Order: sequence, then C-alpha cells, then structure tokens
Amino acid sequence: MTLNSNRQGASNADADTETRKAEHIRICLEEEVGSSIGGSGFERYRFEHEALPELNWKEVDLSTSWLGRRLKAPLLVSSMTGGTDEAGRINRGLAEAAQKRGWAIGLGSMRAVWEKPELAASFQIRREAPDVPIIANVGAVQLNYGLNADACRRLVELAEADALVLHLNALQEVFQPEGDTNFRHLLRLIEEVCRKSGVPVGVKEVGWGISASTAAKLADAGAAFIDCAGAGGTSWSQVEKFRARSPLHASAAEAFADWGIPTAESVQAIRLQLPHATLIASGGLISGVDAAKAIALGADLAGYGRVLLPQAASGPDAAEAIGNQMERIEFELRTAMFASGAGSIRELAKGEKLKPVRP
Repeated sequence: MTLNSNRQGASNADADTETRKAEHIRICLEEEVGSSIGGSGFERYRFEHEALPELNWKEVDLSTSWLGRRLKAPLLVSSMTGGTDEAGRINRGLAEAAQKRGWAIGLGSMRAVWEKPELAASFQIRREAPDVPIIANVGAVQLNYGLNADACRRLVELAEADALVLHLNALQEVFQPEGDTNFRHLLRLIEEVCRKSGVPVGVKEVGWGISASTAAKLADAGAAFIDCAGAGGTSWSQVEKFRARSPLHASAAEAFADWGIPTAESVQAIRLQLPHATLIASGGLISGVDAAKAIALGADLAGYGRVLLPQAASGPDAAEAIGNQMERIEFELRTAMFASGAGSIRELAKGEKLKPVRP
C-alpha cells in the first residue's frame, strides 16, 4: 500500500517520528507526567450505597455493543503508541488481552505509517484481536500538512480497523520540538474525512478535554463518536517538557501542568449538550469505579491508557499482566454496579444513584 508521505509545510528539523514515539514510551514509564489539576473529577461524585440490591453479583451484566460488535464490558484500551518495534510488542500484548477480555482497542497515532509505510507492522493487530473493535488513529492537524481523506481511508484499511479517530492535541504540538501548530480550518477538513472515509470517524482529545460547544461542532461535522479525553491523567505538555530542546519550552510547560477540563466535567457537559451522541470517557481513569461513574454521567465507553502501560511494556508475559489489570477494573465496575443496584449497563447509565459529594 502506498501512502502519501509528502508533508506540506513541515520543518526540515523534524525529529524522526519513530524516535519520538520511543521517547514518549520511555517518558510515560519513567517520569512524572500526570496532570496536577487535582483529579479527573470523578472524586467529586459518589454512588448512593444500596444495602438491598436485589441482584446476584454473578449475574450483573457488563455487556454492551459498539461499532456493530459485542463487547463483554463497556471498556476501551485507549490509543497509546505505535511506530517502533517496542510499540508493536506493546500493541500486540494489549490486543491479545483486549480480545480475551472483550474490550475495544485504539491504536496510537498512525502518522508514523503515513510517513514511513515500512512501520505498518506495529499497528497491525487484527490477528491478535479478531473479534473486538479496533480504532485507527491519526492527528487531525496533519490534515493541514498533506494528509487527506484518501490517506485516512488507507490507514484504516492497513489496520483492518472498524473506525478512525482524529485526535486533537493543539497544546502538545506547541510544546513538541517538531510540533505542527497550524490548526486553521480543521473543522472543514474533519467534516470531509467524516464524509469520505467509509467508516465511522470519531474525534478525541489527548488529555485536556473537549467542551460541550466544541463537541456540538464536531457532531455537526459528522463525527460518529467523541472521546473527551479530559484532564486528570497524562499531561502531554509535561511529557514534552522532558523532550524540550529549549529552556523556554521546558520552563513554560510547568504553567500548563493543571490545564484542561476534568474528564467528569467534560463528559457531563457533552452529554447535556448532545443527548444522543456516542461518547467515550477517558483521561485519568484508574479504577472500575471510575468507569461506573463515567457511564452514570453519560459516557457509553470508558477508556484506560497509561494505567495499562507498565504491564504492556513488561515483557513476554505482557498480555497476562495486562489481562490481570483489566480483570481488576471489570471486578470493580461489576461491584460498583451491584452495590448501587444496577444490574446492567442500561440501568447504570440512568445515573440515578450517582450523587455529587457535598462540600
């Protein structure tokens, strides 16, 4: 497959994408890159305990469907990596675990493949995950640097994906040494990709959240789903701080450590604005109780990223280690549903037992 790697307007000083992806993995594993905003917002809510749930814990039903595929739980491995040999091993371990546990899985940015088609193998996980939804992924800003709808469609085909997500990372691109910062007229280009791709196209942030007004514009442009990816988890300005080539960027990144819309706030606002939109909550989710709160606030799926990365990078037994983390999250989600009297995801989504914590 031939991809258009002619990046218009890119700097001649651009670092090799493969090297950058390797650095991102190392930094996320070794450095403190969490947002300092004070949490993803779920700590501001608590379920009303149901002492008499009238349920059998073993029969609490976590199953749902998404993109025409059945999921054992409304859970997603969030987009993380790709484009290196190590990233390929990480993605295959995540995919194997996602298949076993019945989670959807998102791929990291496929810009690397657009630039270097020989890196495709690190994104090809359909063999490990034949039955669960796979989401291809590329930065929306690349639509201003030569990427087009045809190239997006080819990336989806290469990954044998069920959908494509265009990620929004404006703040990261400012701090990234080789960042692409022309975000002009992207809404029109996103609309074109949504119209021409042939698969559902969603839009996600990377850790600073999406406002209700922006979500409405994206839905009007044809976005099939929105992943709010709110603040409270990984801060990519903090990640890029560790890659900074100038003291200015390294110092200025600290001013944005608490930037963004907390995930819970973003989810609730988007759901109020768009009652029927398909919505993913990600950004700082750690436990299955977080997933339960996200769904009660209006999310259809809950996504987990960096919390799975240490296990994914752990070596030959990565899939088993990831699976153990996933099992913990599912156990916590099931128990939160049981203890609040929700026997199914549909019942949980009513949000009747989730209450704001009183000041």
